[in-house]
Amino acid sequence: MSFDRHHYTDAQLLALYQALVRPRMIEEKMLVLLRQGRASKWFAGIGQEAIAVGATLALRPTDYILPLHRNLGVFTSRNVPLDALFKQFQGKKGGFTKGRDRSFHFGTHEHHIVGMISHLGPQLSVANGIALAETLEQSQGISLAFSGEGATSQGEFHEALNVAAVWDLPVIFVIENNGYGLSTPISEQFRCERLADKGIGYGIESHRIDGNNILEVYHTIAQVADSIRQSPRPILIEAMTFRMRGHEEASGTKYVPQALFDEWALKDPISNYEKYLLDQKILDQDFIQAYRQEVKQEIEAALEQSFAEPIPTADIVEELADVYAPHHFVAQTPAPNSPQAEIRFIDAISQGLRQALEQHPKLLLMGQDIAEYGGAFKVTEGFVQQFGKGRVRNTPLCESAIVGAGLGLAVKGHKSVIEMQFADFVSCGFNQIVNNLAKIHYRWGQAADVVIRMPTGAGVGAGPFHSQSNESWFFHTPGLKVVYPATPYDAKGLLLSSIEDPNPVMFFEHKALYRAITAAVPEAYYTLPIGQAQTICEGEEATIITYGMGVHWATKAIEAMGLSGKVAVIDLRTLLPWDQEAVAASVRQTGKVLVLHEDSLTGGIAAEIASWIGEYCFQWLDAPVMRLGSLDTPVPFAIPLEQAYLPVGRLEARLQTLLDF
Repeated sequence: MSFDRHHYTDAQLLALYQALVRPRMIEEKMLVLLRQGRASKWFAGIGQEAIAVGATLALRPTDYILPLHRNLGVFTSRNVPLDALFKQFQGKKGGFTKGRDRSFHFGTHEHHIVGMISHLGPQLSVANGIALAETLEQSQGISLAFSGEGATSQGEFHEALNVAAVWDLPVIFVIENNGYGLSTPISEQFRCERLADKGIGYGIESHRIDGNNILEVYHTIAQVADSIRQSPRPILIEAMTFRMRGHEEASGTKYVPQALFDEWALKDPISNYEKYLLDQKILDQDFIQAYRQEVKQEIEAALEQSFAEPIPTADIVEELADVYAPHHFVAQTPAPNSPQAEIRFIDAISQGLRQALEQHPKLLLMGQDIAEYGGAFKVTEGFVQQFGKGRVRNTPLCESAIVGAGLGLAVKGHKSVIEMQFADFVSCGFNQIVNNLAKIHYRWGQAADVVIRMPTGAGVGAGPFHSQSNESWFFHTPGLKVVYPATPYDAKGLLLSSIEDPNPVMFFEHKALYRAITAAVPEAYYTLPIGQAQTICEGEEATIITYGMGVHWATKAIEAMGLSGKVAVIDLRTLLPWDQEAVAASVRQTGKVLVLHEDSLTGGIAAEIASWIGEYCFQWLDAPVMRLGSLDTPVPFAIPLEQAYLPVGRLEARLQTLLDF
């Protein structure tokens, strides 16, 4: 292995050596603990240390790094305290996730690190969001995200590179090509000769380097980082290396030919660099022994602290409290007699977004065609002229990458509202929402200040891919909030509250209501409480619990059947969390309940609410809790078929059955 010291001083070369040795010694200790049964799992990065160490030391301490399993050197080079790191590995309360996640699945703002999730690829998009924030702040900061060669097969890798290229984001993507994704060799992962060549398709500058040569890694990334600070753009680096242990220790290495181990053992990053420094008289045996003894003592002391801490006991109150980022809601109410205007549902959404952009300087809107075109439904028409393309951003067709970018923006203290052109398309971003946004505060206390707007619902003859009611997909996911207004007044107030809330909010807007209804809406900025239902009309004989379009179906049915004053309608407005007190109060009053929604019946939100009522309100019931939803089919295109699919045509009969029970 050939080393080029460039202009680096002896002190710098020694510092690189020390930074390499430290994670190797920790790794070796962890393998001993694993054999002793004192550690539960370990993903060894032995043989790959030069990449993590070189990359980290080449950046500024304030640049964010997004590491993976084999990047212990990132954490040690950023001086993360070893006792806290060991507690994290052992699932102790004193770790970074309070025992809720393992190994490197955590972040720390103090050290500018955002840890991984097991799905690997999504972190590249989060790095994009961080880089976007750096660009908006004109800070000359950059982000660096690691990927294995296997993860380059994931869609998120390609989405992230494309978005970074289109937006000229200051981000470095580092592929650690160690030859195997668990047991699958690179010959079964891709056909291109070099992974660095993947950058060509996205117009991204790329480099291939020797990932075991600490000076080559350090110098390349330092040069690239300096260049990016002056001329923001993404750069792809493929670092060639080898994994000298299994994917994780339990998987072993029998699938790897011994010849490869023999070949790469000769390329060990530490022994080769150590020999170079010895030959250059920069290092001697006394220094080596003294430093190793120092690190050994540091490791043993940190382990002693970690082992001394007991295994955590569950505090259910704390567990539930940490699912959401704290948010003290303070209602903002227009002054008495403040101006109001009769506007459509869509105008209320547009007005709310415009006022939110004025109220929150660090808020961005992102979505397909939302800038000059104004969005598929013209909600953001004229916004780009007022706020500019930096804050009203057209996006590529990369739903997952854009949701991930929203999370990256949140890491840097920004807010974002992401428009799904149709709620149906959110499936392409599902992983980022349910596994990254929803879980991140519970895992390590990072707020996910992202609102995802979801134009939803049928009744407009748009067929099975533009008409779905998919709110129940997210209703089951702790950490998300799900809001579904039915009126222009609620739409504006709840949207502004959602944007103020630091938690991820799925905000559903029924397309058929956009231009079909109007109401008096205050012109001023105002907010409404998330999680609070509203009684639309009072009644003594039965209650309809519903939301969205169901509110309008229910009120029309009551009027048509002459049941005013007899049937109450509760508009949930928020589905997660939903207002159990309001539901219980109405059940106590009427004793008969119909839960109505547009979504297909099976597995819908009505099932959970009906079950809850049966469990907690049984003593007040005078009839079985009834449900009404759409047919258990995809949403059909032809209008007669769609009308048969929707529950509105069956509502009056179902309500009469309830009343007659």
